[in-house]
Amino acid sequence: MFELNDLLAKAGLDPLQVMVMRHRPTEKELRAVLPWLAAERPEVYNAYQSNHGEVVEKALSKAGYLASFIGHEPGRAVFVGLYEIAGVEEVTVDRFWSLPNNQELCRLGTRGPKDGRDSLWFNLQLTQYMEDWKGRLVIDWTGIERSWWRWASRNQFPIRAIHDESKLVKSMPDWQTLTFDWSQLSLLPASWRQVLAQWRGIYYIFDRTARMGYVGSASGSENLLGRWQNYAANGDGGNRLLRGRNPQGFVFSVLQRLSPDMHSEEVVRVENSWKERLQTRAPHGLNDN
Repeated sequence: MFELNDLLAKAGLDPLQVMVMRHRPTEKELRAVLPWLAAERPEVYNAYQSNHGEVVEKALSKAGYLASFIGHEPGRAVFVGLYEIAGVEEVTVDRFWSLPNNQELCRLGTRGPKDGRDSLWFNLQLTQYMEDWKGRLVIDWTGIERSWWRWASRNQFPIRAIHDESKLVKSMPDWQTLTFDWSQLSLLPASWRQVLAQWRGIYYIFDRTARMGYVGSASGSENLLGRWQNYAANGDGGNRLLRGRNPQGFVFSVLQRLSPDMHSEEVVRVENSWKERLQTRAPHGLNDN
C-alpha cells in the first residue's frame, strides 16, 4: 500500500519530524472558502494555520515540518503544501489581530486566541516539496475524523488518488442554484469571477437579520461581478435602505440571467417586474424605488 510516508521519505523528509493536519474549520463561512484561500489567497490560508490552541502548540513546537491538508470529503483530505516550521513567537491578543491577514480571517468568523491568552504564532514557510501535487493529491484520513492533527510517523495515510486537476476550486454551480454570503464576494475564485463578469442579470439580496429582500440589476462594466464587487467593498452597494445594515447577514443569488447585449432600459424593466413579483419595495422590502 502506497501512503503519505512513502512520499515524504522519497522527498528526503523524516516522518518523525512531520505533523500532518487536516483542516476543517468549525466556522461555517471559513470552512466554505478555505479551499479558495488555499488555491488563490495562500497568505490568508497560511495565517489561518499559524495559530493554534495550547495542546497543538506544544506538539507543533516539536515538529520540523507541517504537511497541510483540507478536509476533502468524509474520510479524505486534499493536499495543500508542505511547510517548514522556521520559527515561533509568542503574541498577545492585540499583536495577533495586528498581524497581516488576521482581519480577513476575523471577517470569516475566526475567533482568535482562546480565552484571550497570549499564544504562539508559527512562522510557516511553504517549501517546494511535493508542490506539483497541490490540490491533486488526496489521502485517506483513517480513524476518528475529529482527530485532525497527527504525527506522520505514528500513522498511515493511504494515497487515494492523484488527480489531473486541482480539487481545491470546484466548477461554479449552475446560476439557478448559486448563492453567496457577503463575506465570500471578495474571495471568489478567478474562474468564477470570469464567468460572473460575462453575465448580465437580475440579482437578489436577502437580509437574514431584517428578513427582507432587495432586487437589483447588473448591466454595467463586468456585469454581475462588477456590481457585486461594489457590495464587497462597502457592504451596501450605494443603496440607501441597505446602508447601516450588517452585511454579514446578506445572501446573494441570481434571479434571472439576461442577454449580454440587452439594452439598459430593458434590463431595468425586467428588474422592476421582479420587484413587483417579490414585493421588495419599501416598506415590505429594501428597495426604495
